Amino acid sequence: MKKSHLKSSDLLPIQQKDRKVTKLGYSFMWVGMVVVLATFAIGGAGVQSLSLPLVILATIIGSLAIGFFISLIADIGIEHGLSFPVYMRAPFGTIGTHIPSITRGVTASAWFGINTYFGATAMNGILNILSGFDNWFVCFIIFAIFQLINTALGIKSIERFADLAAPIIILISIWMYSSLSDQAQAAGREVWSWVESPVTGGAAFTAFMVVIFSNMGFWATLSADIPSISRFMKAPINEKNWFKRNKSSLIGNLVAMPITQTFMIIIGAVSYIAVLNADPVVALQESASGMVLAVLLLMIVLAQWSTNTAANVVPAATIFSNVGGPKFPFWAGVITAGIVGTIVQPWELFGVIIPILLIVGGVLSAIVGILFADYYLIRKRRVNVPALYEDHGQFRYWRGVNLAGFIAWIIGGYISYLFPAYGFLVGFLLGAAIYYVLAKYWWFRQYQQAEIEDPSDAKYLGISVGRDWIIEEDYESVIEEAPASLKFDQ
Repeated sequence: MKKSHLKSSDLLPIQQKDRKVTKLGYSFMWVGMVVVLATFAIGGAGVQSLSLPLVILATIIGSLAIGFFISLIADIGIEHGLSFPVYMRAPFGTIGTHIPSITRGVTASAWFGINTYFGATAMNGILNILSGFDNWFVCFIIFAIFQLINTALGIKSIERFADLAAPIIILISIWMYSSLSDQAQAAGREVWSWVESPVTGGAAFTAFMVVIFSNMGFWATLSADIPSISRFMKAPINEKNWFKRNKSSLIGNLVAMPITQTFMIIIGAVSYIAVLNADPVVALQESASGMVLAVLLLMIVLAQWSTNTAANVVPAATIFSNVGGPKFPFWAGVITAGIVGTIVQPWELFGVIIPILLIVGGVLSAIVGILFADYYLIRKRRVNVPALYEDHGQFRYWRGVNLAGFIAWIIGGYISYLFPAYGFLVGFLLGAAIYYVLAKYWWFRQYQQAEIEDPSDAKYLGISVGRDWIIEEDYESVIEEAPASLKFDQ
């Protein structure tokens, strides 16, 4: 019997015994993920108009806000063990899922290329100091290969690397802040009060809001596909309380991420104050030398590695594996992400590609709104998971497409594009509102959904009723009823 294109072993729901990521492990992932050039750039841009304390306040607000949105969508992975492209079959259809998913996959791959280039320049700097070697492109290829291998080995390998890298990143970043502060002081600039071109009144409020939404837009892409990571998180069984069930996610998204994001924004800001360049690598090369510079550059290398594996390669590889089907495993998706990230040539398009990717992030925010409306407002967290893997089940819709999802995405994404400074909020609200109205009062009246018609906890909830979703890898799916006292390996 020919295997269904929708049933790939890498995309089946993750069972409890295979959920290995701990609270600390996920938090450590965040420590590495936020250390990217775009984060530093937000800090550098902020102190051009506002004082550093205001930039910090705006960053905290923006980080907490996007952390909350990430936590909301993460429950899809925690409750049901589902990845982003598989759940997207619900609001977009079994075939329609590929279009928005590939958009995110290509975006993630491009970020992989950018971060690899950033890390490769730091690696080249280290090798130049130690041995006189000087070839950034060779470093790029070597660095990319190591990251891809690390990702292909699985989520536990990624967590282990984050556990190793995070403490080093924290210590070196403190040292980096101290060095940059001294540099700024030497230039006669007080880091907590210096502003390049101060603004007041309405202009100051606008600048403040730009910092908030820059932080939100930057992580809009991850807030959409966070289920691809959260499905591997350990969570309590039979826990109906949303906050207790999502504790690991909440600690990472609302504690670890805002704290680390804010500190890296500070480093980018202090770097700009010191040498009028938000790139700390450039700033440090002007003052540090020898082993001191090599150690500081090591932090950049470790951070890009940690960022790429969790935030970029895992989501992209999962998406490409979904498109390719059972004959295109996760490791093949990892290689595809690496190829796409190289083809975009981030070293040639560096000045252009980051603004483009941030705009795409705003457009993708409409998808976050659609996911929220579909999962919480319409299905109320109940999902007919086996049907997500059926070629002709309830998610087939019209030729594999849910038009309500596409209409909401197109309108929400386009209007979000028109208001880039507030893109995430505009895209989220419009995407959610339009999808809710179209799906509830039009689309799902034509294509009935089992979990909406019969909103049964016992049939359609996952971990909160003690269920592992078991999907047979053929044409038939099996719904496993949740026993009253079901034990899982921890």
